[in-house]
Amino acid sequence: MTDTKPDDRTSEPCGCKVGRIADQYALEGLDDELVRYWTDRTEDRYSTRDLAEHVNQRVLAAALDEAGLQYKDGEVENTYRLLTSDDVSSGTRVQTRKELERDAVPIEDVESDFVSHQTVYNHLTDCLEASLESPSDEERLERSRDKLGALRNRTSAVTEDTIDQLERGDVLDIGEFNVLVNVTVTCEECKTQYTVQDLFDQGGCDCQQSAD
Repeated sequence: MTDTKPDDRTSEPCGCKVGRIADQYALEGLDDELVRYWTDRTEDRYSTRDLAEHVNQRVLAAALDEAGLQYKDGEVENTYRLLTSDDVSSGTRVQTRKELERDAVPIEDVESDFVSHQTVYNHLTDCLEASLESPSDEERLERSRDKLGALRNRTSAVTEDTIDQLERGDVLDIGEFNVLVNVTVTCEECKTQYTVQDLFDQGGCDCQQSAD
């Protein structure tokens, strides 16, 4: 594992999007945080998706500060979730934006300054010259869990929004409801069924492990 020297990261800001918004929003120490969190070899290490969320929450917090808003611990994180999470309904997202606009937060500009995990990765590797060892099996499984969990949440949110729209349009009649999305994996060798979580947790199907 290699790291960039601290004095290299405190020179002139780079020209990429992360460098630009760090300068624009006065996000002091951001580069040091990104490298430290990304190269941490403990269970607390951030993925590039985690880092993008961290950057975006710092951008949002800076915008709230600029508008003179007071907020409690956890409120920035929750506001960011309401703006971006796949498991939040479109109505809640719109209402959150309206409330921020009413409080003089230029939310459209702020959201356009949010960065993706790929942008953060490029900043780390190209601008800061940081690098990682190959991820462990545990890290690869955790990333896969996160990816599939996000897809499941998005499917649930889209289904909920669709049913809500049909109900409001008097096309569908339903009372209070919950949407559950379950994915089952079936091993064709022995016909055993697993949830994705169970399959990941035990490292494969019982029949394959027995064969080994």
